[in-house]
Amino acid sequence: MNKPLRRIAIFCGLLVLTLLIRDNWLQYLKADDLRTDTANRRVAIERYATPRGDIIVDGKAITGHTTTSGDFKYKRTYKDGAMWAPVTGFVSQSYGANQLENLEDGILTGNDDRLFFRNTLDMITGKAKEGGNVVTTLNAAAQKAAYEGLAKRGKGAVVALEPSTGKILALASYPSYDPGTIAGGSDSDAAAWKKLDKKNNPDDPMLNRALREVYPPGSTFKVLTAAAALQNGLYDDADEKTKSPLPWTLPGTVTPLKNEGNIPCENATMRVALQWSCNTVFGKIGYDLGNDKMLEEAKKFGFTEEQFTPVRSSASVFSDDMADSEVALSSIGQFNTAATPLQMAMVASAVANDGKLMKPYMVDELQASNLDVIEKNDPTEYSQPLSADNAQILQSMMETVVKDGTGKTAQIDGVTVGGKTGTAQHGENNSKNPYAWFISYAKLADGSKPVAVAVVVEDESAVRENISGSGLAAPIAKSVMEAVIGTKK
Repeated sequence: MNKPLRRIAIFCGLLVLTLLIRDNWLQYLKADDLRTDTANRRVAIERYATPRGDIIVDGKAITGHTTTSGDFKYKRTYKDGAMWAPVTGFVSQSYGANQLENLEDGILTGNDDRLFFRNTLDMITGKAKEGGNVVTTLNAAAQKAAYEGLAKRGKGAVVALEPSTGKILALASYPSYDPGTIAGGSDSDAAAWKKLDKKNNPDDPMLNRALREVYPPGSTFKVLTAAAALQNGLYDDADEKTKSPLPWTLPGTVTPLKNEGNIPCENATMRVALQWSCNTVFGKIGYDLGNDKMLEEAKKFGFTEEQFTPVRSSASVFSDDMADSEVALSSIGQFNTAATPLQMAMVASAVANDGKLMKPYMVDELQASNLDVIEKNDPTEYSQPLSADNAQILQSMMETVVKDGTGKTAQIDGVTVGGKTGTAQHGENNSKNPYAWFISYAKLADGSKPVAVAVVVEDESAVRENISGSGLAAPIAKSVMEAVIGTKK
């Protein structure tokens, strides 16, 4: 072979080798990436080619599906979509998915690797592939009470937990949205999506206020400050006089810390101080303990860490390296202290559960389409912020708040209720309407404590002087507790 032909042959051989290498690279190394690439329309067509599994509450599906024309055969539907949106999230032919619809997408679509043998058997028998189910811990009656209570008040959120397990019983956010309006790919879905965009809707209905919004917790944080005082031995008893002068000037300043109204705060016991929500007592407790001890206790309750339920919850805030005056203000739930409603429900839950905080979760089990259990979630201890003895002292203090203090509107006949009200200032120079808070738990005659609740209300239309945790938030918490324990009429 002459030299030019040999060069051409070598060149052609290299081209063939390059094609073989490229072909194998695409088929073996990049196959999964290409198969799941969202730009690959066949991925989306396959995703909506089979019925999606359901999200289950109290044994009933709160989701469904309907057939459509076009490439996508099935579209997601929702029952009471706006009420359940903070739990389910959405799945849309145009806009993807979020929350449980996204996190458990593999189970719901039937594509999870754990369903391989089930899918293989269905293929052999000729049965069409179906998605599995996500069984939640939610309580439908509690969710309804929470959502309807918020709808009467405006913006806000409610979280209810089962203290002994950490199961989430209610997770409500208002205003909300119906995920069904954006589930398809039509012009009406696009119009609905545009209306939900925060740029076009300042109410931000897609914001999950129960998990993603952090608020100044106001006086509800005094429960945590009381826990820190007990755990660190600053005070050993609810009825021991505290060293709390009145007036009390914030350390390092000339500014006296004020109490609301003419209440008995001078050297008050912690019981009386919590009963009437004395800023001076709990501000000084925080100062006496110092930043490090307050931060350590806050972390035990879950502050400074994101929570995964499995839906992510924003981290609540309690700072380090604060000035003494800032520690005092933070210890009454002001300065830059901020908490999600989930976080404050965790505080109430830990106190109710004799000091043991259980990890909050909302998925009880995952099922195959034939209802075989694929995964079961068991209760997990998160931390022990309080000893059992100190937790019971704090329970007695919170029960005094509801029986004889600022939380009387949460009383339930025949049920022992512990709680704490809060009114949290916010805005520049506290110019905006304050947030109304209430955290609580219910104790039955047999000693069980089946529910702990946190409620925050942002009532921008209310008269400022009429905003209080007792007036706005406590009645919602009461309704949720009644729903869980079965006394709601």
